[in-house]
Amino acid sequence: MKSAASKALVPLLGFVLLGCSADRGNGPGSFRRHDARGQAEPAAPGTTGTTAGGRKSAVVFVEFVATPQDVVERMLEMAGVTKDDVVYDLGCGDGRILVTAARKYGCRTVGYDLDPLRLQEARQNAVQHGVSRLVTVEREDVLKADFQEASVVMLYLGTEINARLIPQLERLRPGARIVSHDFPLGDIPPGKTVDMVSHADGRKHTVYLWTCPLPARSR
Repeated sequence: MKSAASKALVPLLGFVLLGCSADRGNGPGSFRRHDARGQAEPAAPGTTGTTAGGRKSAVVFVEFVATPQDVVERMLEMAGVTKDDVVYDLGCGDGRILVTAARKYGCRTVGYDLDPLRLQEARQNAVQHGVSRLVTVEREDVLKADFQEASVVMLYLGTEINARLIPQLERLRPGARIVSHDFPLGDIPPGKTVDMVSHADGRKHTVYLWTCPLPARSR
């Protein structure tokens, strides 16, 4: 959910994790953003950390950037998702990973985000695509969340937040898979790395895969 420039450290006094955004298409299977009234809205601007008076805010809103649908599908394919999996998306945004996993594989999915509008949007997209029974979306700080039931964890958060999630990810059960879009997991080497050029944006995307238990880290 970050731009290329967002690999800088994110202050953690407080922040809102805005998950993978939607392409603003209107065709079949498109995912759309909505405002508080449920109406489609344009994409959000970049990162902001200031108040209306120009003072620095304790909350950092991370720039909302679209994850192309072909990248979403590659992430799920790399994880080897099946109907028996429980897929978690940390910083789920519009819920496109959750909805795609539920539609394509029939598995249960859970998304966490802190932005109420993104939570509403994800729920609306689940209803629109007929998979609301399989999709759960909750307002949750991912750095405090318990997601040990997950068999697949999806990430598009950033270098700093990924590194801070490692203690929680280390508690996943053996065989669980972790997939991250564009950002590594600290210094833990991935089991697989795929570079792809999305047909949607023409940009190179990197997808990383780890399988639990994660390798021991040097302390």
